Amino acid sequence: MTVRTILARKGTDVVTIDPAAAVGAAAKLLSERGIGAAVVTGTEGRTIGIVSERDIVKAIATHGAAVLDTPVSEIMTRKVVTCGQQDTIGELMQQMTEGKFRHVPVVEQDRLVGIVSIGDVVKSRLEQMEQESNALRDYIRTA
Repeated sequence: MTVRTILARKGTDVVTIDPAAAVGAAAKLLSERGIGAAVVTGTEGRTIGIVSERDIVKAIATHGAAVLDTPVSEIMTRKVVTCGQQDTIGELMQQMTEGKFRHVPVVEQDRLVGIVSIGDVVKSRLEQMEQESNALRDYIRTA
């Protein structure tokens, strides 16, 4: 199963935010949308970072509530790991586990085409395991 399969089910909508937006605005955006991260995009929609709930909490713990007025660019994660639609769920799970991150923007030809969360990956893997289990049950019944 590939990232393309996940995007086909969940869609390709990606919440983005400008690097000059205030951290408080980012927190509000994440809360309103019920998501854990937003992709920070620069000129021509290029991915330049990602800001997550974890980034915001860490910034508040370090700098206090005043950080809510600073630009997202000051706290965002700059080294963004991305994937392509052809990447497998197994590869993505390994990257997320090793890198300890929960959101991966999907990029094709320098264009943001989706985002995959750890929840999407787990749901996909569970569906795959269910299909395999049903196939084995059917095989045993007919054998």
